[in-house]
Amino acid sequence: MNQIKILDKTFKPFISDKEIISRVFDMSKMVEKDYKTKNPIFLAVLNGSFIFVADFIKNFNAPCQVEFIKLKSYEGTASTGKVIEQIGLQMDLKDQHIVILEDIVDTGKTLEQLLEILEKYKPASVKIASLLYKPASFKCSYNVDYIGFEIPEQFIVGYGLDYDGYGRNLKEIYTLVS
Repeated sequence: MNQIKILDKTFKPFISDKEIISRVFDMSKMVEKDYKTKNPIFLAVLNGSFIFVADFIKNFNAPCQVEFIKLKSYEGTASTGKVIEQIGLQMDLKDQHIVILEDIVDTGKTLEQLLEILEKYKPASVKIASLLYKPASFKCSYNVDYIGFEIPEQFIVGYGLDYDGYGRNLKEIYTLVS
C-alpha cells in the first residue's frame, strides 16, 4: 500500500485489507456466539458501515435480520456536533435483540442519539459492534461491546469511510498525512 491522494488530502496506509477481513470475521464469530439463539436484528448505520456490515453478515451463521438507518454528523474531516437522521427505521424493534453495526465510534455522540431513538421502540436489548473505536475521543457513558480496532485520534478513509464522499471503495484503511 502506497500513499494516495483524495481531493486535496494525502493519506498513508494504516490497516491492511487482510487485517480488516480477519478482524471482521473474529467479531462476527464473537457476536454469533452471544446471539446464536436470539435472532438479532443488525442495525447498520449508513453510509460508512455498508462494507463492514456486508462482510460481517456473510460470516454470521445464525438467523438474523438487517435494518438500515442513515445518520450524518461529519462535514469534511470533522464532526459537526449535530446528528441528522436522514433515513429512519422501518422495522418494529419492540422486544427484539438489536446489535448496532457501526464503522467507527469517535466522540460517540452519533450513537448516543441513536440509542435515544431506539429507547422509544422498547427493544429487549441493544449492543454495539464497531469496526473502529477512538477511546481518546469518546465522550459518552455507554459501552461499545464489540470493537475491531482501537485507533488514535486521526482522520481515516477506506473500507466504507470517506472524505467528502470519496475513498469509501478502498479495500484498506488509510490515515491522513496532510
